Formats: sequence, C-alpha cells, structure tokens
Amino acid sequence: MTTGHDDSRTNGATGTDGADGADGADGADGANDMDGAVGAPDGRGSGRDAGRGLTRRQLLGASAALGGAAWLLRGTIGPDSAEAVTPVPPGLPAGTELYQRVFENWSGEVRTDQLWTCAPRTPEEVPALADWAHANGWRLRASGHRHTWAPLTVANGTPASARVLIVDTSRYLTAVAADSPTTVRAQTGAGMEALLTHLADRGLGLTACPAPGDLTVGGVLAIGGHGTAAPAHGELRPDGHGYGSVSNQVVRLTAVVLDPATGRYALRTFDRAEADSAAFLVHLGRAFLTEVVLRVGADRPLRCVSRLDIPASDLFARPGTATGGGGLLGGLFGGGDGPRTLADFVERDGRVEAIWFAYTDYPWLKTWTVSPTKPLASRAVDQPYNYPFSDSVPEPVARLAGQIVSGAWGSAPVFGQLQYLVAKVALTGDLTDVLLSGGLLRELLSGDLITHLLAGGLRSDLWGPSRTLLQYVRPTTLRVTANGYAVLTKRADLQWVVSEFATYYRQLLADYQARGEFPVNGAVEIRVTGLDDPSYPGVPGARSPLLSALRPRADRPEWDTAVWLDVLAFPGTPGLERFARDLEQWLLRTFDGTRAGTRVEWSKGWAYTADAAWSDQDLIGRVIPDSLRAGGGPGWDEAIAVLDRYDPHRVFGNAFLDVLLK
Repeated sequence: MTTGHDDSRTNGATGTDGADGADGADGADGANDMDGAVGAPDGRGSGRDAGRGLTRRQLLGASAALGGAAWLLRGTIGPDSAEAVTPVPPGLPAGTELYQRVFENWSGEVRTDQLWTCAPRTPEEVPALADWAHANGWRLRASGHRHTWAPLTVANGTPASARVLIVDTSRYLTAVAADSPTTVRAQTGAGMEALLTHLADRGLGLTACPAPGDLTVGGVLAIGGHGTAAPAHGELRPDGHGYGSVSNQVVRLTAVVLDPATGRYALRTFDRAEADSAAFLVHLGRAFLTEVVLRVGADRPLRCVSRLDIPASDLFARPGTATGGGGLLGGLFGGGDGPRTLADFVERDGRVEAIWFAYTDYPWLKTWTVSPTKPLASRAVDQPYNYPFSDSVPEPVARLAGQIVSGAWGSAPVFGQLQYLVAKVALTGDLTDVLLSGGLLRELLSGDLITHLLAGGLRSDLWGPSRTLLQYVRPTTLRVTANGYAVLTKRADLQWVVSEFATYYRQLLADYQARGEFPVNGAVEIRVTGLDDPSYPGVPGARSPLLSALRPRADRPEWDTAVWLDVLAFPGTPGLERFARDLEQWLLRTFDGTRAGTRVEWSKGWAYTADAAWSDQDLIGRVIPDSLRAGGGPGWDEAIAVLDRYDPHRVFGNAFLDVLLK
C-alpha cells in the first residue's frame, strides 16, 4: 500500500501532511559488564533466539539504524487520487477535508490500512459529521498525535473497508486562549506544549502533567493523563492547583451529543457542577469533546534534581530497612543523612520519578521541589526538554537497540547498563563506572561519546519555570511499549507498595533470565500522585471523573495516594506478554483492595494473556469494571449509562470499547 503521496484533495478543500508521532519513555541504568558474547546469565549465548547475544565484532560493525523500531511518517492519499484504496464515503457534509492515511500509534503495535480521515476546521463541523455517520452506519474516531498504546481509537489491522472515519483534531481545533484570570480555554486538538507555553506567558501553570509535549489536550483528558505530584510534608495547595489527573482540573467542557428533541447531534456545554459532566472527563474515546476550560494557578518555579547514587535495595526497601545516608545535595555529592527511600523523597519533595533500567542496581531518581528563587547550585533553564542524551539517542545506544530488535534479545542486560552509564555521565559528569567497565561497554563508551555527553554541561540540578521541567520527553526518544497500573493506597503505605513491587519484579526478571529469556529491555518507571479530589477545581458540586484511575474510593477515605507502575520494552520482545501477565496477576492478587487496590492505566498495556495485551476477557469484562465499582457510589455503571444516553447510536466508539464499556 502506497503512503508517500502529498497530492490529497478534498470535498471542497485541500490537503494534509504526513502523520505526526509522539513519544513516551526514556531510560538509563546499569553496572556490570559482559565481555565477549552477551546474553545468557553465564555470559555465553543460550542457544535460543530469545537469549541470543552478540559478539563485540558483530555489534560494533552493526548499523546505527533502529530497524523495525524506527518511526516512519505516514503520507496521505486524497480522495481523487488513483491510489485511493476504497471509494469515497458518500454524502459527507459539504467542505469536509478528506484524505486517506494509515493510523499508527506510538509503539507501532496498532497499525491500520489507509483509513478515511478528515480534519474539521471548526467545532460546528463535528456534529454534522456525527449525523452523517449515524445515517450511513459509520463511526467517528477522534485522533490527535496518537501517543497511546491501548486500542482505544482503532484496532490493529483495521482494514481500509471498515466504516471508520478518523477525525484529526490536531490540524485546526488547536486554539488556546485566556478564559479568566484563573482559567484557560483550549480546543481539544491543541498540544500540551502549546497549552503550557500559553500558561507560562500568563504566569500560570499546572502542578503536574504528562512529560511528552506533543500530546493533545483531548488525548490527555480522554485517558486521565497525569504527571507525578503529591503534597510534600507541610505543603499547602495553592488555589487552582491539584495533585491528580489533568482531567480533574476541568471546570467546563463542550461535547458532541445527541439532542433528543431534534434527533440530531449538537454541541453542548457542561459545567463541572452538572452531575453528567463527570462521565465525560475521562471517556476512553467513547465521547467527542471539542473544547474545555481548565482551572489553573499561579506558576511555581521548580528545582529538579537527578541522582544515581542510591541503590534500588535502599530506594525501594521494605519500610524501616534502608541503610546508609542519603545526602542532601541532590546527587552532586554522596553521604549525609538525608532521604533514602522513595517515600522519604515524596515526604520531603512531593514530586518524584524513579527510572530503573532492567538488570541494573541504581535507578535514576528525579525529584522536583517548589523553589521560588534559583538555588545557588542549580542551572537555570528557560525551555523544556533538558535531557538531550535521552531525547536524541546516542549512536551506541541506537546501534545496540537496533541489534536487539533484530533478534539479539539476550543483549538486554548490557543495553540497560549502557543507558545507565550514558545517563550518569551526562547528568553528573561522574566517569568512575565508565573507567571501571571493560570489554564491550568500554568500547561503546568512547572518548568522543563522553566528550559529546559533557559538551552541553551537567544536568543533575536544574531550575526554572514549571513547564521547563515538567515536559522532558521528545518524540525522538526510543519508542517502546509499556504496561501501566495505578495502585491506590494510604500515604503511610507508599513504601510498602513500592517495596513489594520491586521485590517481585526483580525476582520475576531473574527467573526469566535463568531460563535464558529477556522479556524486558527497557525500564521500570515509578511515579506518585494524589487522587482526583473534586474540590481541586474550585467548582461547588463537582464530582471526580467517574472513569479515572485516580477517582477516590468512598469506602477508603484514607487512600489518598496512587503509585504508578510501568514496565517498558521494545514491541515484539519474546516473552514480554507472558512476563506482563505474570506481573499483572501478581498486582491484582497483592493489591486486592484490602490494604491497597489496583487499577489499570488506560493508555497503556493491560488485560494480558500469554500472547497479547488487551485480550484477557475476564479482566476486560469483570476485573477492570469491578475495580471502578468497588467502594460504592457513582462510578463505572453510571459513566457508561451517561455516555450511552448522550450517544445512544455509539457513533463515538469501536468494537473494543463496545466490549469494555457495556
């Protein structure tokens, strides 16, 4: 199928450009070196495809390309092109900008044939498209930058013949403007980077948000997008700020709904005080929002400190068992009696992220603290994306990644070690581990590479406006797949949750490695947030988003914290789905609602069988709905009923959502 043309024409308008991508995960960690061939636990090839390693000669002679992991921009085909693969949908509203385009998500795990796509110029065009879809038996799927993993937009392999019209919001529905001194109005196709830039220009900001900038506002809201933030000890929440999802900051929204009086679709604005609005705040693609108004607050400059000197055995230790001093200088120097565990850092700083690369011992810990003035030791920044070694993948990392996805899955341990060393050098300038390494790692970490990593200055201690430190992932980073879960618990049990997870994850990884299998070649990412307290947006009568993983449980008022757990790997890694299923089943057994409770992260991987994500019918039909029913009060069933009432024809849906949201 040809995708390279740019001659697209419309039912009265012209063209579009190639598909846009997005990204989500960075990585670093490691210590040991393997000489000769890498792969099996004893340093020899295991004899299996899954455990096959590379000799140094093979690796150093390899191409730097990422092979199958590379992201390719997809071109477009206009309706009048000879290469249009299916007839033009009949009877579309006049002036609809129409073209065919492959839909491919962030990790490449969802890829379709050429699907008919349109780009409405105004919100008013969308209800007309919904009327057309209902009358002709089609379905509409909103699309932005496609930075997602789950098949919430379309299913993998959707054929060109499917009666699915992709509605690209990111071309024209991108306006961002002041609504009041404490609110911002944004169309749902606007990028998060544009939103935060607008807020910064007004001296405003969000407490937390997802790290990638090239996400649309609508995409973030649809799945309850979040960052990492909980209140530090003694921290008072300023007006307009919150510690939950971005969805919980909405004070007003406009959606396309069926008007029962006319039998036609129309735009309707919901105030947050209206009970029905709670179903639209996180809707999983079962609704179409065109505009939202978000409550925001005065910007609070942040200091972001990176450190790689605390072993996982301490950072994720069982409560009360960590040893040694933590140091108070943000990883610039060791020693001292400062925080040592993840819970300690949350208590002190409130905002943490741990990136723990597979087969390594020292996670990359980032902490953010509110800092109105620049600390003496900090480096001031005025733009986002301040980790170039992660966004622009260094050549040795790209080369080894390319070899892994080409079949050298047993190189995962050295890959994690390489990323750790790259991060440590670029962040802190500490060359100790590089000098102590040998063999393959030492050859990969050449003098030229180290000079390049140090050329831009050290980045372990940064300070600036919040947007410069909240957005730190570009689309150029490695593209990986990820599972995702939120474990709700009380703040006092945060460290218990982390330690239980870390202990099981490490043992599970070792068990697979002992069998010559390497199902994880990325990192574990751990973040901590508060929940979606409905008081945060400042609207009397507001309710929490009904389908949010962060919706508080009425029967567990002491549960005020969520621990977010993701495991990253290249798509297609042998054994990944089995590993993810083992981990998922353990999470559900361990955090079963007694001391903590598990919910899925909508945008990522969940409901694993031994072969695929989003496939375990018991989880899809029972376990996941029950996780949002538990505790009583409004939740899963009310959300589905409201969404069905406003779109009874299920114009905004797909076959997967028909099964999930029933």
